[in-house]
Amino acid sequence: MVPSLLLASILIFLFMHLMPGDPAAVMLGGSATQTQVEQLQEKMGLNKPLPVQYKEWIFKVFKGDLGTSIFFFKPVLEVIASRAETSIFIAVLSMILVVIFGISIGIISAVKYNSLIDQVFMGLAMLGASIPTFWLGLNFMLIFSVYLGWFPTSGFPSVISSGNLSNLRYLVLPCITLAVPNSALIIRLTRSSMLDIIKEDYVRTAKAKGLSPFKVNMRHIFRNALISIVSALGFTFLGLASGTVVTETVFSLPGVGRLIVESVLRRDYPVIQGVILIIVFLYMFINLLVDFSYAYLDPRIKYS
Repeated sequence: MVPSLLLASILIFLFMHLMPGDPAAVMLGGSATQTQVEQLQEKMGLNKPLPVQYKEWIFKVFKGDLGTSIFFFKPVLEVIASRAETSIFIAVLSMILVVIFGISIGIISAVKYNSLIDQVFMGLAMLGASIPTFWLGLNFMLIFSVYLGWFPTSGFPSVISSGNLSNLRYLVLPCITLAVPNSALIIRLTRSSMLDIIKEDYVRTAKAKGLSPFKVNMRHIFRNALISIVSALGFTFLGLASGTVVTETVFSLPGVGRLIVESVLRRDYPVIQGVILIIVFLYMFINLLVDFSYAYLDPRIKYS
């Protein structure tokens, strides 16, 4: 992970500085003179050679300092932390819905293979995977917020700072919006993985021994299908946690996804670099946990 993170940090830094536009010019506005822009570049260290800028930045990263936001004039970690609460709650709550509905419906479809229930569930899964999230979110907002008045239309007051768990109602519609397409993926994957294992000899042997259908399906079929399911769940969670720009925009949520887009438009290099570096680390860390889980799920896999 260490060399991978170093390589990722180099690519992130280079790509940020290859972007068109000058942060100093953006901050000063169109009426600024070239002299003023150059003075601000010198103050922010943007006139130094790229290797020198990268060296200074990466040394600070090793010390836990991701720099200072050019736009907010705050430490990058503080800026990210102010948006992280929303993204974490969305990712966790959406993931709970994905696991509950995706796996359970996938198991039922596999057990009831080629039946009317299976065909209905697969049709709904295809529909859920095909519907654009922005369209789904807008219709949920129209029905459940405007017409019925059950949920707020936008925003998210902090739960941590206020201590009010009822604020989570602001995330109900966004989480359902995200859970629908992601559940569709898990449903299809769970079904296909279980159908592949149903054909194995040890499954027929378990049935011949007189084991109940529940034990056969859960202990012998579902458990052996978990490796591919867990892999998909890991990357699904990462996708939810790393920022869902469309959903955050539709529901006006102060999440990490919107922060990235806003920082790109402002040419706020430190924030962009910090957010992407954290996301890369999360991808590597979750992928590592998923790899370790294989040994638990399948005793035949051992790490030495």
